[in-house]
Amino acid sequence: MATIDIKVPDIGDFKDVAVIELLVKPGDTVAAEQSLITVESDKASMEIPSSHAGVVKDLKVKIGDKINEGSVILSLDAAEQGAAAASAPAETSKPNSAPAPAQQAQPATQNAAPSASPQASAAPGVAFSGQSDLDCDVLVLGGGPGGYSAAFRAADLGLNVVLVERYATLGGVCLNVGCIPSKALLHVAAVMDEVSHLAALGIDYGGAPQLDIDKLRTHKEKVIAKLTGGLGAMAKMRKVTVLRGYGSFAGTHHLEVEETSGDGQQKTGKKKVVQFKHCIIAAGSQAVRLPFMPDDPRVVDSTGALALKSVPKRMLVLGGGIIGLEMGTVYSTLGARLDVVEMLDGLMQGADRDLVKVWQKMNAPRFDHIMLKTKTVGAKDTDAGIEVTFEGEGAPAPQTYDLVLQAVGRSPNGKKIGADKAGVAVTDRGFIDVDIQMRTNVPHIFAIGDIVGQPMLAHKAVHEAHVAAEVIAGEQKGDEALARSAFNARVIPSVAYTDPEVAWVGLTEDQAKAQGIKVKKGLFPWSASGRAIANGRDEGFTKLLFDDSPEAHGHGKILGGGIVGTHAGDMIGEIALAIEMGADAVDIGKTIHPHPTLGESIGMAAEVAHGSCTDLPPQKK
Repeated sequence: MATIDIKVPDIGDFKDVAVIELLVKPGDTVAAEQSLITVESDKASMEIPSSHAGVVKDLKVKIGDKINEGSVILSLDAAEQGAAAASAPAETSKPNSAPAPAQQAQPATQNAAPSASPQASAAPGVAFSGQSDLDCDVLVLGGGPGGYSAAFRAADLGLNVVLVERYATLGGVCLNVGCIPSKALLHVAAVMDEVSHLAALGIDYGGAPQLDIDKLRTHKEKVIAKLTGGLGAMAKMRKVTVLRGYGSFAGTHHLEVEETSGDGQQKTGKKKVVQFKHCIIAAGSQAVRLPFMPDDPRVVDSTGALALKSVPKRMLVLGGGIIGLEMGTVYSTLGARLDVVEMLDGLMQGADRDLVKVWQKMNAPRFDHIMLKTKTVGAKDTDAGIEVTFEGEGAPAPQTYDLVLQAVGRSPNGKKIGADKAGVAVTDRGFIDVDIQMRTNVPHIFAIGDIVGQPMLAHKAVHEAHVAAEVIAGEQKGDEALARSAFNARVIPSVAYTDPEVAWVGLTEDQAKAQGIKVKKGLFPWSASGRAIANGRDEGFTKLLFDDSPEAHGHGKILGGGIVGTHAGDMIGEIALAIEMGADAVDIGKTIHPHPTLGESIGMAAEVAHGSCTDLPPQKK
């Protein structure tokens, strides 16, 4: 093995950036492209990858150091095959056509795609020798929020765009069988729950509500139709050519589309080939199905649950994450009794436990069993229902359910699009690695959304889509500003649209403790909020976390925040903006919020952290 110095590659306009995290230590074995350190400027955070594989010999930087292009990060005992290239500058590993100097750095946020690894494999790609039916500047594969946003942005920038989508309408999982229909049903459930409490205030509607499930389903479908119809109209306005069908690469610059028809995805047997200069892969993900679950209409994923064919008496939610708990909320309000099973030690992983505790206390009456640290190990269909067997700390005897919802996660569709023919590297799990410009290992092919990694959220995909479209337009039109676009989001908010809602963004309190980061917390209980009390919903709170490290490299800036309570999702964006802008407690607290609102709890939480809040008893000193 040869010892080499690993240096900071070309990171564009970032100068004198501070090292805020060390991701490796002496003795660690690292792979090529594995992240070594996290750096932060006033614009963004990013991870700096290794140009070689080997064993870390000595770290040359520490937290708080300022670095630039060419700064030595560490010395590495490199493998022989990598040592030969040690004299070459790190930036030469970039695709030759990539215009943005910052593209090798991965943003240090929860959105980062899976880092490049030995698991990602790519064939050299093939040249298509057949005839094309269409040609375009940009082909977008997938018509979900990321896909249609990429197509529309590229068209707005003057490019000729073809958008391929297998469903009858644009919008993907989110608009058709995900985010939007679930929110339509959750709104109905929230109103039903709210009305049930009004009798105590002197308003009695005279008995239990009567459910007309056909009308409720029709309402949901109208919501979907209004949005998807609008997307179709906007595609026509922008002269985006929409091809319906399954897309699979036929070569490095060609995509074959198998035409589909009807309400579902029935193949017609017809095919078209599209030739493209650039491509944006937005092929999304699909729900994970457990292999031992029976093929039975009483076993559904989120799509099946949203079909709302009937209301079961007993329902099992497999997985204690956001999707399962949201759908459980709907079915519970409509009359189902719930069980939930989760392998980990708590529901709604990712959020701080104090937020989830409020939700769980409010929702305990919905559940007969909350089975934590428990696995589902077997299931069989019977005349009485689906009999499910459990194993673990919270495991009861086998239980029989009228409906079982599988909500154990989603898997990316990277292995379903013939990526090898285009030479695009796909990991064993089906993810596609990208840089901060959303570029894959093939310079003219980009990828966005679920297929590039967690979090699998529509709002992340939309911003990635704009970046990819702008970079492509910049390259094709010679616009340097567009060509330098990059996805540099500091944070991405998460929301559970349950009742109460739970929303969080940035660093959580649990993460701060685990990482040894000292924070100052400002927590404002909604029991002191005039609006929350007037609404009869004062169970929640707003929490903000500010940098309180001895080094003070963050200068007291806000690092994260969480809200539990009604409309939490509507308010979390202000906290995300505060993090992006590098605000501190004074900035937020002295911003005048309207009174009386739930939103003013954000300003008051900042005042709590600052020590100037007059809406709570005086703080002990």
